[in-house]
Amino acid sequence: MSEEPAPVTDLSPERAADLAAAPLARAYLAGDADPVAVTEIFLERIAEAEGAAVYLATTADRARREAEAARQRYEAGRPASPLDGVPVAWKDLFDVAGTVTTAGSALLRNAAPAERDAPVVAQLAAAGMVCLGKVNLTEFAYSGLGLNPHFGTCANPHDPETPRVPGGSSSGSAVAVAAGLATTAVGSDTGGSVRVPAAFNGCVGYKSSEGRISTEAAIPLSWTLDTVGPIARTVEDCVLMDAAMRGTAATVRRADLSSLSLVVSESLFLEDCEEVVVSAFEDALRRLEAAGARVEWRTVPELSEAARLMAEHGTIANVEAYAYHRERVEGPEVEEMDGRVVARILRGRTMTAYDLLTIQRARVSLAASLREALGDAFLVGPTVAHVAPEIAPLDADPELFNTVNLKTLRNTMAGNFLNTPGVTMPAASASTLPVGLLVSASAGDDERVLAAALAMEEIVRGG
Repeated sequence: MSEEPAPVTDLSPERAADLAAAPLARAYLAGDADPVAVTEIFLERIAEAEGAAVYLATTADRARREAEAARQRYEAGRPASPLDGVPVAWKDLFDVAGTVTTAGSALLRNAAPAERDAPVVAQLAAAGMVCLGKVNLTEFAYSGLGLNPHFGTCANPHDPETPRVPGGSSSGSAVAVAAGLATTAVGSDTGGSVRVPAAFNGCVGYKSSEGRISTEAAIPLSWTLDTVGPIARTVEDCVLMDAAMRGTAATVRRADLSSLSLVVSESLFLEDCEEVVVSAFEDALRRLEAAGARVEWRTVPELSEAARLMAEHGTIANVEAYAYHRERVEGPEVEEMDGRVVARILRGRTMTAYDLLTIQRARVSLAASLREALGDAFLVGPTVAHVAPEIAPLDADPELFNTVNLKTLRNTMAGNFLNTPGVTMPAASASTLPVGLLVSASAGDDERVLAAALAMEEIVRGG
């Protein structure tokens, strides 16, 4: 669970496996580490963690083939990319050839294996990354807490005494990285499903703008809102993953911190936050200001209006999830589904055409308004209003589950409504449980927000 990169000299395979992706690939290039040996360490760790509900399927044969191919490319001096030989885990929404895509549901446990990789999986394979397998998630990706009654819930590794939520829906993706069971992982984000688990587990998570990274051959939650993003140990890793998933070279460069204008919303983001979260966030802001960034506190009405509209009319995810799963939730298969997921899907049944059109039109106008209001500035706030809660009370009380789930997703859902790309990174905190700081930009400004996150990361972490 180490976040600090180890030295890249005299590396044992165990130490190499604890590196972030970029320094690991540089160690391969320098001959200080071997992708085959590192892959074996990960496969051993995954086998030892069997029963922890992190991996739903391991692709050991594929991983060994890909690691050997990476070794040969490095020996020939021709690595496929800056991520060649780096291990990656996939949220079990994405098709990986030869494996069943379960979407975390018992209904799909015995489905036919995928015949080919999803395009985004194929892109990372072409970049030379080593596929370790498929990891857990909330059933059909529909919760911010990460509980799964079918395959088990993978507990947050930051509290060995009390099982706490991993965050969702990309629960296994974040836990795999945080627990040292993968160097990187890929998730999807429709209401916070990359950023929330990344924050709860002390990882970096990047939500891309809609349409930036292919969602083809991934089981959808919302055709409109679904986005793909990496969970990793550093912002640099997310920059490289973003480029690799799009089949391009990474061109993002660290921004000048003194050029950054950061806007803190006085509404929504800080409402009813735990004291430890507010303290970590405000401390990070003070460090950023001292380092030259400009911080402005002001009202951002677009955020509050987005939250109001979703509370009043429902969400696009509600109606699109119902359209996709209608036969399941209206038929006998519903008995085999997580009732908490079913309840969320069924909200889409009661939404009217007026509700949907109101939301769709408001998204366009509010996103344009936010772009005008922000200009070149970035939105910053706590990723989640609280640290990871305990699992047991949420499993026992459906009403408490619903209340906590909505609060968990509150800050991130506004970003999906407004199509803002964002990066969450760990913030230094007095708590033993991680706190995330989220920096977001206007729709389509992915390179800018990644550049800003590169500049902010070390200071936010407290370095």
